Order: sequence, then structure tokens, then C-alpha cells
Amino acid sequence: MDELIVRIGPGRTAEAPDGPAGKRAAIVRAATELFLSRGYDGTSTDQIASAASVSKQTVYNQFGDKQTLFHDIILGVTATAERFAAELPGSVAGVRTAGDLETAIRELARRYLATVMNPRVLALRRLMIGEAHRFPRLAADYYDRGPARVLAALAEVFDRLADRGLLTVPDPAVAAEHFAFLVLGRPLERGMFHVEASPVPAEPNASADRAVTLFLAGYRS
Repeated sequence: MDELIVRIGPGRTAEAPDGPAGKRAAIVRAATELFLSRGYDGTSTDQIASAASVSKQTVYNQFGDKQTLFHDIILGVTATAERFAAELPGSVAGVRTAGDLETAIRELARRYLATVMNPRVLALRRLMIGEAHRFPRLAADYYDRGPARVLAALAEVFDRLADRGLLTVPDPAVAAEHFAFLVLGRPLERGMFHVEASPVPAEPNASADRAVTLFLAGYRS
């Protein structure tokens, strides 16, 4: 899955068609690709304008400067995490029996692993970590709107399942952290450092399923 959702304004993403938001969307798409491939310092406003087929002045008119554009893209990319987090409660809405539990949690884990291990999401994460010293507030905002939001949604899911008597969860936030580490720990660490190799585990479903087995061993009621 190579999808990376980038919000460019209320209700709009970088896939917006031509129209009032067309030039802005084109700039965001071009800048995102350049930042991911060349980094912040390696990307110039001239390159962004050329790749977006707009004038340099248009880039300035839309975003003011490169730093503002970078800021908007980083926070806009959190739309990917927001969508995943928003879909999590629905993924367990129909889970009412112990027989349904493992299947639902396995599917959730597989989707979680696939979303985070998206090569473009990993590239964005590397980019933000590399620029955290330059933009510390932006890095913190990215974490709060992305990874932290997903953890909060996972905690809500596990709390709901506990209310149904399917899990024993003394602290939903801690359970979410355990789940995230079991599912993502080794694959994410490897993916962050092996840039040229495929970041996805050779058998991603098996990796996610093993994580769920361990998680349920500790939390199943």
C-alpha cells in the first residue's frame, strides 16, 4: 500500500482535482515528493515550482515560504493516521463473542502494520526525525496528531472490548502501548534503518498474527 494522504485544507487532500485548490494541491504533491526524496535542505522553492508546473511566485502566494510549506505538509500527512484511528472503533463494532475477538484483533493488527510500514509513511517519519532539531514543535505536533492519536484510538477499542467482557484491561493506554510494540516493534525498527530494502516483513500477516497471540495471552478474559 503506497497511499499517503496529505491534507491541504479543510476537507481537501493533495488529490484534489483542478479548480480553486488545483494549484495548491499540485504544489503539495510536488513538494511532498521532493522533501521525501531529497530532504528539507536538498529541496528548493525553484525545484518545487518546476515540479508543480507553477511559478515560484505562485508557491509564495500559496504558502509564503518553504518552511511554511514543509510545516503544512508534515501536519497534513497526519490525515493518514487520523483516518486509520477514526476507522478503529468500527473494526470491532460487531465483536460480541470470544469467537469473534481473535479474528477482529488479527485483522486490526494486520492493517496497523501495513499502514505504518507503508514505505512513504516510513520515509516521512525519517524526514521528520531528521528535522526534529530544526523544528522541535512541529515534530511534537506530528507525534501528537499521528502516532499518539492512533494509540488513543487503540486504547478506546480495548476499553470497549473490556466492557463487553472479552478483554481484561486494567489500563487501556498501557494495553495500547503493549499492542503497538508487539505489532510494530521489530518491523518498524528495521524499516527505519533499511532504506533500500523492502521495509515490510517477509510474511507481514504472520508477523501481525504472532503479535496478536502474545497480546491476547496477556489480555484475553
